[in-house]
Amino acid sequence: MSDTAIDLISLGVTLVGLVISWGVYRRRGAASGMRGAALSLVPLAAAMTGVTEFFVDLAFSPVKWAGVGVAGLAVLLYLTSGAMLSRRAGAEGNGRAGGNAAARGADEPKAAGRAGRRPKGEVGGAQPSGDPEMAEIEKILRDRGIS
Repeated sequence: MSDTAIDLISLGVTLVGLVISWGVYRRRGAASGMRGAALSLVPLAAAMTGVTEFFVDLAFSPVKWAGVGVAGLAVLLYLTSGAMLSRRAGAEGNGRAGGNAAARGADEPKAAGRAGRRPKGEVGGAQPSGDPEMAEIEKILRDRGIS
C-alpha cells in the first residue's frame, strides 16, 4: 500500500472521528467532545509521523514535526477533558444534598457511639470474659438496637 493511500485512510478515519466527537460534544458536553477529538486525531498523527521511519527522518522533515505537534495537541485535549470530567464528577457528588446528608448521617452515629462509651470500670460497662474486640462489636450492635 502506498503512502498516499495510508494518508487518505487515516485522514478519513480522523474526519469521521471528529464528526462523531461533535455529536458527543452536543449530547454530553465539552469534556466528552474534547476527549473524542483527542482520540480522533491519533490516526492522523500516526500517519503524519510515519511510525516506522519516525526516528530517522524526524530532524529533516517539517511534516513529521507537524505530526508531533498534532500528537501533542491530542494529548493536551485528552488530559484537559479528563480534568474537566473529574471536576464535573466532584461537583455532582458534592452538589447532591441527599448524598451528603447520607454521608454525614452515616458518620454521626459512629462519633456519637464513641463519645457515649463508658469506661470499662463503670457499672453497666462490664465486658464478658471473651475477646474484648467482640465485646465492643456486641456493644455497638446493642446501641443500634440489633441483638
